[in-house]
Amino acid sequence: MKSSQTGLVLAYDPGIKPADGGLPGMDVLKDVINSINLFGIIAVVGALAVSALVWAWGHHSGGHQAEANGKKGTVVAAGCALLLGAANGIVSFFSAMGTQVN
Repeated sequence: MKSSQTGLVLAYDPGIKPADGGLPGMDVLKDVINSINLFGIIAVVGALAVSALVWAWGHHSGGHQAEANGKKGTVVAAGCALLLGAANGIVSFFSAMGTQVN
């Protein structure tokens, strides 16, 4: 094969594109995912509260290990809240970036 023919084979576009409403039950699936996201955010609020309590308890009782674990838990909970809140935007951003790859 010539190199120009190889280039054509490698550049083949399969023509796959996301289509809204292609399958039945998409509204139900979106509702389920939204509910899972809400559950995750509520769980993160609880984790943040517990981590902050552990941090405060460790600080006031002189328990350096508990204080460090409370700090870690607080940062992890805040990061999870950030990711859960931004999940739709992150996926949209990378999906849009993926459409620009040629």
